[in-house]
Amino acid sequence: MEKSKKYLILTYGCQMNVHESEKLAGILESNGYTHCTDATNADIVVFNTCAIRENAEEKIFGNIGELKNIKLAKPDMIIAVGGCMSQQKNYADEIMQKYPYVDIVFGTHNLADFDNFLKKRISTGKKVSEITEDETIALRDQMLISRTSGVNAWVNIMYGCNNFCTYCIVPYVRGREVSRPEQDILNEVKKLLSEGYKQITLLGQNVNSYKGIDENGNTVSFAKLLSDVDGFDGKYRVRFMTSHPKDLSSETIDVIAKSKHICHGIHLPVQSGSDKILKTMNRHYDIERYKKVVNEIREKIPDSELTTDIIVGFPGETEEDFEKTLEVMRFAKYMQIFGFNYSKRKGTPAEVMPNQVDYKTKQERLSRLLNLKNEIIYKKTAEMLGKTYEVLVESYDENKDLLFGSLDSGKTISFKGPKNCVGEFLNVRVKEVRKSVIYGEIADDLETLNLTEKTFKQPIQVSILPKDGSGMKILRQNKENKRLEDNEKSKAKNK
Repeated sequence: MEKSKKYLILTYGCQMNVHESEKLAGILESNGYTHCTDATNADIVVFNTCAIRENAEEKIFGNIGELKNIKLAKPDMIIAVGGCMSQQKNYADEIMQKYPYVDIVFGTHNLADFDNFLKKRISTGKKVSEITEDETIALRDQMLISRTSGVNAWVNIMYGCNNFCTYCIVPYVRGREVSRPEQDILNEVKKLLSEGYKQITLLGQNVNSYKGIDENGNTVSFAKLLSDVDGFDGKYRVRFMTSHPKDLSSETIDVIAKSKHICHGIHLPVQSGSDKILKTMNRHYDIERYKKVVNEIREKIPDSELTTDIIVGFPGETEEDFEKTLEVMRFAKYMQIFGFNYSKRKGTPAEVMPNQVDYKTKQERLSRLLNLKNEIIYKKTAEMLGKTYEVLVESYDENKDLLFGSLDSGKTISFKGPKNCVGEFLNVRVKEVRKSVIYGEIADDLETLNLTEKTFKQPIQVSILPKDGSGMKILRQNKENKRLEDNEKSKAKNK
């Protein structure tokens, strides 16, 4: 009996990459592969890369390097490198030169062609390196998808970005904005809901600038798309990411406020509280505009919760600029803040800007930011004690015997309950708060809910080598098995 083929996908970066790895998994499974959790058992390893920060690239290159000895023990194993890092100018050639054991290199625009690249590598034995600047992927987004994000289903609504923030590599590796036709999106959402998914997350680099077309050729705004996605029957949630403050319209806020299914947790990246820095970043808004949007959200959606991204130590940032960022944090009272030191990205305008902030100063400011973040979040979390919230139950941890779910705001809560609660909406009372972590208890009478166990494929924990440290033993055994197999083939050939 032929040994089943195994695949391993290593994903780096954002939710867009997570979803694209689901598409790669769909392609591999259609070719007869099943997933495994480490490279020693894999027949093909795919790196779905990220280029947003320098340390992400360093980690990826290090991980590719780890495969050298595994490839020596398993010369028939295929190694593929795709995603944002590969799409950067000259990176495909660099990967092939530095890591000659890599078999396939592809970019962000031709992920849909990965099936052809794989078949070409297998049939010809030749390496494949294909990078294209064609930005029409949105019109070819009909790939098989092996979804592994639990009760949540990602749905691309657009690709690319036209904003060209001076620190960001995304427009250079994802291309210009291309929106999917609205009906394609609605058909996908309808199908996912019929399959039992309880949360739909609409994806785009800047969802607010979505400009699709309907079946009659009319332009569809993001607000109109949101309204239509909200219009299906049944109990489900809708989230979206990421928003840009310059494009979040009053019309969109009104749709969210009046909707039945759209969550009131909104991610609104501010990046800096200084108008000077925002202008240098090419963000196309000032803090007055940002605060106006926040106030409008609060007025129209009183139970809304905001989260944000902040870059610390951008070139030219002074102590006064940084203090303005802290001021915005106090004003907005975010439920979550993702704060990062500025990281140079090759080929972006910010890379060569004067007045680069030294590492020590960046670290000191980031520490102060995180302290204020914790102060704000701890206070907001403490106010939740004793209150009851509707929770979408997302997973069950057998080791901890705990359910994990999310509030409308996106905040996670854990609580005791049976496994068949996964995929259900339950009322959960917050009974304990530990800093930013909340623990609850089910407030519903479960006997009246007629619960049935549902199957949702959860994210798979993967690594280069097995977690139990058995990697080298497996490699030696693989090498010995290959030697014996080659000897048998040689004997058979000489008979």
